[in-house]
Amino acid sequence: MNARNPRTRLMEMLAIAALLVIVPMVASAADSNPAAAPDSLYAMSAAVDTRPEAQAPLGDALRAMHTSLTSPSKLQNFRPHDVSGLNMFEPPKSGTDKFQGQDVEWGFAFTQQFQGVRHLNNAAPKMVTTAGVTTNANELIPIGKGFNNATANLYLDAQLARGIRVTMTSYLSSRHHQETWVKDGFLLINASPIDNPTLNAVMDVVTMRVGHFEINYGDQHFRRSDNGNAMFNPFVGNLLMDAFTTEIGAEVYAQKSGFLAMGGVTSGEIRGQVQKPNDRSPSYLAKVGLDRQISKDLRMRLTTSYYTNKQAVSSTLYSGSRAGSRYYSVLENAQSTENAQAWSGDIQPGFKNKIEAFVVNPFVKYRGFEFFGNIEQAQGRANTEVSERIWRQWAGDALYRFLDEQLYVGGRYNFARGNFQGIPNDLQVERMQVGGGWFVTHNILAKAEYVRQNYMNFPANDIKAGGHFDGFMVEGVVAF
Repeated sequence: MNARNPRTRLMEMLAIAALLVIVPMVASAADSNPAAAPDSLYAMSAAVDTRPEAQAPLGDALRAMHTSLTSPSKLQNFRPHDVSGLNMFEPPKSGTDKFQGQDVEWGFAFTQQFQGVRHLNNAAPKMVTTAGVTTNANELIPIGKGFNNATANLYLDAQLARGIRVTMTSYLSSRHHQETWVKDGFLLINASPIDNPTLNAVMDVVTMRVGHFEINYGDQHFRRSDNGNAMFNPFVGNLLMDAFTTEIGAEVYAQKSGFLAMGGVTSGEIRGQVQKPNDRSPSYLAKVGLDRQISKDLRMRLTTSYYTNKQAVSSTLYSGSRAGSRYYSVLENAQSTENAQAWSGDIQPGFKNKIEAFVVNPFVKYRGFEFFGNIEQAQGRANTEVSERIWRQWAGDALYRFLDEQLYVGGRYNFARGNFQGIPNDLQVERMQVGGGWFVTHNILAKAEYVRQNYMNFPANDIKAGGHFDGFMVEGVVAF
């Protein structure tokens, strides 16, 4: 793990430089111009406050489309599923949403890709005999151009009482599970349901989330493609190490004047279990950050997140997405299937038994320019391992949105290195994505990317030895 190539050192220096630049700028702006800071984390975002007079992070054309084609929602502190939820993070706490009575709203998201990717490797043959038939397990499955199976989400959101909202998301179709199943369901308590001065004062700052939910580790999970909804991901694929999972528990937030602090405790696994109690322990997570609209044109955000689980039967921080990867069948052998090998192209460290992870996420938006970074480290082990391993990941998105932000172009560089169980080599994987998109309406997005991925230092008998894939992806998204 000590050898580092020049690219890795460059990424580390860029990450440190970004932090050294962003933190002083945010602190300086907060000290020198306190009046520019909003009263709460999202007070200046029209994605939270959709009144026509409100300032918006969207271009005029997108905002006009949204306001003309949608009716006012009665849901409080809600992130919409369409483009008006773009660049929103934690559940908004603007103070502008008033209780208008009970309400139930349905939503839907649908995504379809066309894939034109080739792959290759130079792995040594690994001959395997099954039922009298001998095959090379390191021979890649032939792939060509074609459509991937569509994925779809169904959303149910209900305002139950003042300050209490319930959310349930179902995957109608996903790569790993073709059948319909429930992704999550939870209560969001963002205001006191009882009109009491003391409780109101507390809940002006505090938010609670209770149930089975997508844990708030890092900021990338707010920008990733979530099965059928890819509206917030500027590219087609997610990160190499895709930190996303759902667990049962509670999170408590404090948000004020752009500052954010969160603490949570969960069951530690993706599904509820009462068996093997001595083999399980809770997961603890925390997040702190600052999100400021410095001026009308400039927004800056910096957060750091932490997640730990001391003992689990099956921890899934980097393998909890049942939607799988967008890159179908890449670097898989002829015996693979689309659903069994649903995470093709991704890096899953395999920290099933113990894990400790942290990530730093800077975000800057100046007019049409947008930068998002991800600096991450995870350490842990599988159930049969004695010693722990480390994986590190760096990623950076740079975008430019133009024509009232209806169009955008951008690129992402993503690099990960670490060790898999049983492989002592210092493995390295890099992914580069270049593409763009067009918001046809506020709930229709068309995008395309060119992707290139390389695998380095894999042993000769591993199917990913000398591995490489590249090509183009086209994706259409509908979400409302």
